Amino acid sequence: MRFIDLFSGLGGFHVAARALGGHCVFAAEIDEGLRQLYIKNHGIEPAGDIRDVKAEDVPAHDLLCAGFPCQPFSKAGEQMGWKDKKRGTVFWNIIQIIRERQPRLVLLENVAHFVKHDDGNTYRKVRAALEKEGYEVDHHQFSPHQFGVPQIRERFYMVGAFGGLKGFQWPEPASVDANLSIRSVLDKHPLDALPLSPQIIRCLEVWQEFLDLLPEPIKLPSFPIWAMEFGATYPYDRDNLDEVSLRKLQSTRGCFGQSLRGLTRDEIITRLPSHAIREGIAFPKWKKTFIRQNREFYIEHRQRLKNWLPKLAEFPSSLQKFEWNCQGVRRDLWRLVTQFRASGVRVKRDNTAPSLVAMTTTQVPIIAWEKRYMTVRECARLQSLDSLSYLPEGEAAVRALGNAVNASVVKRILEQMLPLLNIGNLQRGTTSAAA
Repeated sequence: MRFIDLFSGLGGFHVAARALGGHCVFAAEIDEGLRQLYIKNHGIEPAGDIRDVKAEDVPAHDLLCAGFPCQPFSKAGEQMGWKDKKRGTVFWNIIQIIRERQPRLVLLENVAHFVKHDDGNTYRKVRAALEKEGYEVDHHQFSPHQFGVPQIRERFYMVGAFGGLKGFQWPEPASVDANLSIRSVLDKHPLDALPLSPQIIRCLEVWQEFLDLLPEPIKLPSFPIWAMEFGATYPYDRDNLDEVSLRKLQSTRGCFGQSLRGLTRDEIITRLPSHAIREGIAFPKWKKTFIRQNREFYIEHRQRLKNWLPKLAEFPSSLQKFEWNCQGVRRDLWRLVTQFRASGVRVKRDNTAPSLVAMTTTQVPIIAWEKRYMTVRECARLQSLDSLSYLPEGEAAVRALGNAVNASVVKRILEQMLPLLNIGNLQRGTTSAAA
């Protein structure tokens, strides 16, 4: 079975297909550093920018794999989709290769949100383009934790087969193992682990104090805690705060209940949350709901929290947000897995890691009981790429692993796809004769 690996990154598709006896005949990756690692790990030099690749120069193959760029479709980005001229239109380069080489099988991967992007129009265009080339297609979402890998990371997968998908079934996820634990991918006190900074340790200590102030049976909120809204009363139902008179603004309170009395409009702006400074765009309904819920929560528990609240004001706004995804477990941050994201401090049980994101080293999951971040090698295990001899370093590693496909999930899907190579006498690509 001959396959090609487009937008190859670290080679998650390659690892999975090679484990099933596949032979890679072509790869493409725009990042120079990842191209050099691909040579070291897989013995083949990828082409560069796929937009510069001529479809006729791509060798014949049975299987086309592509985890095309997710940023234009991700909820974490601007969701520009096809309007992203650099990354949003490269899918059509895939179609050019398919039209020229007509592989028997196609496997695509993207963010879970892909199927809903632009009210489903993006997905429908992709599906229609493949169907126009003669492929029957189907899609599904999977997460590594469904296959015994301790990471929750929902991703969209699309399979396509020329001549039909008859006989194909998506792999059946196993029941989540009660013993599944992130500890299975961890080294004990690894020497190359990045330790937590004093600020991060202090931030966790302050949030632990918050948890201690709200003991059982007080239920922690299921919505994200936005502590800057505790004590705030500024209006959030207007498109623009300029519509609110200065006198009325001065009678309200800003972040952490700070008084706005006697301040100029510019001074007031500095005492409001960044999410409140909007021009001509109304708050979406969900954000209004979060603000209301946070204010009501503080009013209910003000006597417990009023002396604690000023301690949080010393931190950046992203550290003033808190997501507790551990209902029913012991409220001890130092026994759980934490991730510092732009959306706030996210806390999860220690059975799985949060989804790796292609952002910065500060968003790597924290192993709180050792007061350190996960290492690059540990994160590679979360993507089932621990077989790779060479990995990037620093933020390059975070980006690469955050963008990588999980090799275990891909392998399970390919196991279900490969029998299709032996069905029928199809005059497409190299078909099963070249397998």
